[in-house]
Amino acid sequence: MIEVHQFPCLSDNYGYLVHDRASGETVCIDTPDAERYLAEAATRGWRITQIWNTHWHPDHAGGNLAIKAATGCTITAPVGDAAKIEGVDRTVDQGDTVHLGDHVAEVLAVGGHTLGHIAYHLPDAALAFVGDALFALGCGRMFEGTPDQFWTSLLRLKALPPETQIYCAHEYTASNARFALHADPDNAELAAYAQDVTERRAQGHPTVPTPLARELATNPFLRADDPALQARWGGGDAVATFAALRAAKDSFR
Repeated sequence: MIEVHQFPCLSDNYGYLVHDRASGETVCIDTPDAERYLAEAATRGWRITQIWNTHWHPDHAGGNLAIKAATGCTITAPVGDAAKIEGVDRTVDQGDTVHLGDHVAEVLAVGGHTLGHIAYHLPDAALAFVGDALFALGCGRMFEGTPDQFWTSLLRLKALPPETQIYCAHEYTASNARFALHADPDNAELAAYAQDVTERRAQGHPTVPTPLARELATNPFLRADDPALQARWGGGDAVATFAALRAAKDSFR
């Protein structure tokens, strides 16, 4: 059985420790705050054996060396970003797998936020760790990739089973909801989702993880292939519509 321990760290990141009871192994999904990760693992009596990095940004890989020094764990990182990540033992790309005990995680290439960004999908647990490629009601800024690359990445995530729980790396949902309502004002399911987000955040509750099925119905970036959104945003096709949405979000206040 897999357990996911989620905790806030830095200003708006989520940290994830994923533990396999049978083997006793624990993997860090990214390492924004080494001290916090080590403390959370120690509190639970979990032994950190691996780090799985999604991309190179310091708020995702900055704690690698400190955690490795404290635990002797191994570090897996995306081949396309590995040159910018410290302490890497293994690189992976689309179609590769990593293991936590007997559990197999599939590696998905989801570049766009960074060129080499990857996600980890554990089909037997129906969950995916997507870093900054996809957020609840949003997606990451396109710092290094192209609209075509990023849309191809989102298609890979869209193809996962709809019951998959999406674990993204930041609590951005309230601001994402404001843009989503601007982008897609006639979406009744989105309006209900946005109200739920407002209530959750008012109570101090996280909005992550989120079921993929809900994102497919409400997240404008996943719906760039929807004719209604294409008509509204003048894209003409999914890539152009995604590009228009991403540019609009970058300047939205």
